[in-house]
Amino acid sequence: MTPTSDQLAIQAPEFRDPASVDDIEWAVRLLAATPTHEGRDRELLRQWARRADEFGSRLAPVPSTARVVERDDGLERMLLARYTSRPPTVELYTDTLALAEELVDARGWRAWYPPGSVRAAALAHEAVHAQLHHGPAKSALKQALDHTVLRLGRHRVAGHVAGAEEVAAHAYARTVCGLGRSPLLLTAALRAELTPPGREK
Repeated sequence: MTPTSDQLAIQAPEFRDPASVDDIEWAVRLLAATPTHEGRDRELLRQWARRADEFGSRLAPVPSTARVVERDDGLERMLLARYTSRPPTVELYTDTLALAEELVDARGWRAWYPPGSVRAAALAHEAVHAQLHHGPAKSALKQALDHTVLRLGRHRVAGHVAGAEEVAAHAYARTVCGLGRSPLLLTAALRAELTPPGREK
């Protein structure tokens, strides 16, 4: 869950009220802002966003075996959490988590994000990144997205869709943590909060 790597395109009204944008549209914007998708058809991005969201929401609960390390320099790095594979580690940025909780209260979103759910969602999100990094789920996500890059007779090669893993991880976190809205919304609000005035896009 990283406000900067998601590169969410926030237009002026949404910068003030990101909740006015639905979860799938935030996923579309995430994909649109991801390198390799410049100029892609908006409806194709929406199709991929929906499929990645559905894939993530259907994943069985994923136990995380990664060690958890807490840090307090997330605001400086513009990070909420990060998974690294060698060794498997989830870094949780406590200062950004605290700001996220403040934003939930300030914006009246507590019904969507109950107390403690931001931390739980961050851990769930990174657990999916670990699963997609190490296991067969990565191939299954490719198949679900149905992005064909090569056909040989009846055979086809499924292609990678940059950003789709992020959408799937957010959908998984929303589902297993019982959130009323995707963490994508909270990520957008964090990015808005951490973006200096006049720098929003």
